[in-house]
Amino acid sequence: MPVSDDRSWQITEPWRIDFDDPVTELDVRVVGGTVNVVGTQETTTRVEVGEVEGPPLLVRREGGRLIVAYEDLPWGGFLKWLDRKGRRRKAEVSVRVPADVALSVGVVGATAVVSGIHGGTKVAGVSGATTLVGLRGPVTAETVSGDVETQRLSGPLRFSTVSGDLTCVDGALGTITADSVSGAIILDLNSSRADGPAAIRLSSVSGELAVRLPADADLTVEAQSAGGAVSSAFERLTTTGWGCRRVAGALGGGRGALQANSVSGGVALLRRPPGADGLGEGPRPGDRVGAAQGAGAARGGRPPGPPGGSATPGNPTSPKDL
Repeated sequence: MPVSDDRSWQITEPWRIDFDDPVTELDVRVVGGTVNVVGTQETTTRVEVGEVEGPPLLVRREGGRLIVAYEDLPWGGFLKWLDRKGRRRKAEVSVRVPADVALSVGVVGATAVVSGIHGGTKVAGVSGATTLVGLRGPVTAETVSGDVETQRLSGPLRFSTVSGDLTCVDGALGTITADSVSGAIILDLNSSRADGPAAIRLSSVSGELAVRLPADADLTVEAQSAGGAVSSAFERLTTTGWGCRRVAGALGGGRGALQANSVSGGVALLRRPPGADGLGEGPRPGDRVGAAQGAGAARGGRPPGPPGGSATPGNPTSPKDL
C-alpha cells in the first residue's frame, strides 16, 4: 500500500505500508517482540508489522517523520516506563528506510537489530538485546539491563547502562564514551581512524573493562582499578600500584587518549593480532572477554530476522499525538 500524505493507523494484525515520499526521521518504540531497521540507498520506506499482541501498535506519518510505537510509550521517562494495566504485549516490526535517516529506537523486553544507518542513531532499552551493524553516524545507547553489541561502527559512540554489557567488535579508533554500574564494557578496535585523535573514556563500578587495540594505536593511556586486577599486553605501558592498580604510558605518538577507570572491576588492555582488521578476525558478537583474564565465554544468540509481514487490512484511525 503506497502512501504519500500524512496519515495514522492502528495496527492489530499483520500489515505492510510503503511510503513514497522520503522519510528523514524514524521513531520506533515497542514492548516485547523484535525490531529490525535496515538503511538502504533507496528513497522509499517500507514498514512491515508481523505478529501483534496486546493493544494496537500505532503507525503515524508527520511530514518527514515516521512513528511506529505504542501510544502510551513516550520517549519522556522511557527507561522508567511501566504498564500499570499489566497487559501482555508483543510486536514484530521491520522497517526499510533511507540510510541517512535520524533514528530513535526504544525497546522494553524486545530485541532490536539496526544496520546500515548513516544518520544519528539513538537507542534506549529497559531489557532485551540490541545489535548495531555498520552504522556511520553518531550513536547514543542507554539501557537498564539490556546488552548492546556493535559491529563496524565508524562514528562517535556514547553508551550508558546499569547492568547491561557493551560489546564493540571491529570498531574505529574514534570517540567512545561508556559508563556502567555492573555491566561489562568490551571494545575490539581496528586501525581505521575517525576524524581527529581518538578519545576513549570508560568507567564502571564493578563491571569489567577490556580494550583490544591495534599495534599502531596512537594513544596516551591511563587505566586503573581500586579493587580489580589490571593487566596490559603492551610493553610500553607501565603497571604500578598495590592498592589502586594502574597502567599508564603512551602508544605511538600518544596523540589520542584512552582512560579506563573501575572501582572493583578488572581492567585489561589487549593487543589485536597483526592483520586482524576485518570482522572475521575479532571476537564474535555474543562473546564475552573477561577483563581480568582476557579470555572469552560465549553469551546469548542472535535475535530473529525480519518478519515477513503481509499486506492484510488494518484499522485506520484519526491522527493521535504520540
